[in-house]
Amino acid sequence: MKITWFGHSAFRLDFADNVVLIDPFFSGNPAFEGSKEKAYEGVTHILITHGHGDHVGDTLEIAKATGAKVVTNFDLCMYLVSEGLENFDPMNTGGTTDQGGFSVTLVRADHSAGLVEMGVNFPLGSPNGIIVKAPGEPTIYHMGDTDIFSDMGLIAEIHQPDVAMVPIGDRFTMGGEVAALAVQRYFKLKAAIPCHYGSFPIIDQTADKFVAAMDGKGTQVVVPHKTVGVRI
Repeated sequence: MKITWFGHSAFRLDFADNVVLIDPFFSGNPAFEGSKEKAYEGVTHILITHGHGDHVGDTLEIAKATGAKVVTNFDLCMYLVSEGLENFDPMNTGGTTDQGGFSVTLVRADHSAGLVEMGVNFPLGSPNGIIVKAPGEPTIYHMGDTDIFSDMGLIAEIHQPDVAMVPIGDRFTMGGEVAALAVQRYFKLKAAIPCHYGSFPIIDQTADKFVAAMDGKGTQVVVPHKTVGVRI
């Protein structure tokens, strides 16, 4: 599997015949480098952790341009349908769906999930983490935006992720030290990929705190350059 980070929480997974985008925030993402069209070339699925604009991102534009199927919580999915989305697969926390060659499970995250439009904040379902499982591939856990919570132990027990995308930017999510504690206490990962940092100036600009707190703990920390994919 090839994993590409586009800055903030946006990732691309390339495996078998699937090209999966998670939280495709390109337009307005200060950390995104390169061509948006290149980033979503060949995409088959778009997975969204929650309804904030920096995670929904360019979903509607990409889905219209590519026909990619959007998978997210029911409330957010139905809102996107009202905005013109045509190919979609709604679900909710705890559920698993078969996407043809891989499965998607939504799990808990501790965060908020409203969309601000015209100055009014309205809820769009629950915030989630996302588990992606495919035969012969590492199990991926995108934590979404979250704090540490003890039920991460259940997520680890049930899904046994190999690779996790871990938010570390503080203020809106865990900071680096707490994120490292979450990884160390609850998971047995092959690799942890820090995200949700280095974009907006009010969150941490580097992964240094997370990297330092993970030093010597036995889990590989992968800090790829934006848009440069790593193979897991």
